[in-house]
Amino acid sequence: MNNIAIIPARMNSSRFPGKPMAEILGIPMIGHCYYRTKMSQSLTEVYIATCDQVIFDYAESIGAKAVMTSEQHERASDRCAEAMLKIEQKSGEKVDIMVLVQGDEPLTFPEMIDEAIEPVVNGEAKISNLVADIATIKEFEDPNEVKVVLDKNNNALYFSREPIPSRKKGILEVPMKKQVCIIPFTRDFLLEYNEMEPTPLEIIESVDMMRILENGMNVKMIPTRFETKAVDTQDDLDKVSEIMKSDNLYELYAKGN
Repeated sequence: MNNIAIIPARMNSSRFPGKPMAEILGIPMIGHCYYRTKMSQSLTEVYIATCDQVIFDYAESIGAKAVMTSEQHERASDRCAEAMLKIEQKSGEKVDIMVLVQGDEPLTFPEMIDEAIEPVVNGEAKISNLVADIATIKEFEDPNEVKVVLDKNNNALYFSREPIPSRKKGILEVPMKKQVCIIPFTRDFLLEYNEMEPTPLEIIESVDMMRILENGMNVKMIPTRFETKAVDTQDDLDKVSEIMKSDNLYELYAKGN
């Protein structure tokens, strides 16, 4: 199968401008995401999709395949869809599965991609997300973390940046789960998804996956044991830098930089 990962990245982040090129132990964050994604055994190739020349040039400087995309995209999935079609046109080969790997997850483990893609490869799902436990109440209440509640079959019931399920009714021991943004789509479902109009709850919650739920479809959630940290602020970047100092994967690719 022709399974590719695309890492969308842009410099104009509202919460952290210039984030993809922010350095962690001397390597831009987008570089960490690329090197670690490239280690996945489930992928044919990895691409960086961007609208910024500085990111494109950096990608080429480290030997990564890069695709220039429109500046107009507001959603990562739109950027990935444009990049995927350009990749197909250039290669003359159709993609089977496109894995969206967010460029602000520099602690991504390649095994996470392998976990996430499995139900899509075997035909169980058209799309999947990873889901992880939330360790602290502070993280549970952080609006930068997308929370999710699941049904008995590990399909998503609802996503929110608010703490769900609620602890306000007196039950304090609730399942605290978060979305981890490694998202495999079948090729055709990615294009179908991007043709759907944005939905009311998607806009209210500021969570793209709500569009799928509001259209009556499933998002398969795959539990992961790996602990990662998304970077949304300078404080997050500092925390990731400390974690990275003792990260085994970092040692594998840092020597060549």
